[in-house]
Amino acid sequence: MEFKNSTLIKLLTIQCLSFCCLAQDFDFFYLVQQWPGSYCDTQRSCCYPTTGKPDTDFGIHGLWPNYNDGSYPSNCDPSSPFKQSMVSDLISSLQRSWPTLACPSGDGSSFWSHEWVKHGTCSESVLDQHGYFKSALDLKAKINLLQILMGAGINPDGGSYSISSIKQAVKNAIGSTPGIECNVDEDGNSQLYQVYICVDTSGSNIIECPVMPSTDKCDSSIEFPTF
Repeated sequence: MEFKNSTLIKLLTIQCLSFCCLAQDFDFFYLVQQWPGSYCDTQRSCCYPTTGKPDTDFGIHGLWPNYNDGSYPSNCDPSSPFKQSMVSDLISSLQRSWPTLACPSGDGSSFWSHEWVKHGTCSESVLDQHGYFKSALDLKAKINLLQILMGAGINPDGGSYSISSIKQAVKNAIGSTPGIECNVDEDGNSQLYQVYICVDTSGSNIIECPVMPSTDKCDSSIEFPTF
């Protein structure tokens, strides 16, 4: 009887640990959008997806669970691979709003799989696979970064703009301060690469960032390249 009880306790402990792993807590999301012109305008260059050149617009990089101390969970559920059949109704929207620019050219599925496995599985306590991708798409539809910036006179024309003006334009439009990440072009010039916007744990409401992302340092004035 004692042996059976001990075995039962061990099984319950394993189940509890498994559940805790799957139901990993997190404090907020970063919605990360990238400018394709900056992704491509580097020494590494880029490859357009097999579906053709993406729109001249910011594309989703990911929806990333984060902690308030700046750290983040990753690869939380190895038993939950990306299944394209679970997001079949979203494919056309994903191809348009979440395109891949990696080489060699692909249809986007490898990119989406990577984002789900690394980041999405850490939000399964709130969003299933379909909900994860739909939330990111809905947020992007709500936050039209290119329209916001162009409305403030910040255009993807190869010109230089101050970081402060970019942040202020986004804050004026959405009510919270974004994080800005830069990369460099072939000549080493700093350029607008990614914009981080903080979202609550439901994946639907924009919030003020509890902590700004640790990103590459930008110059005070950065380029906004064409695409």
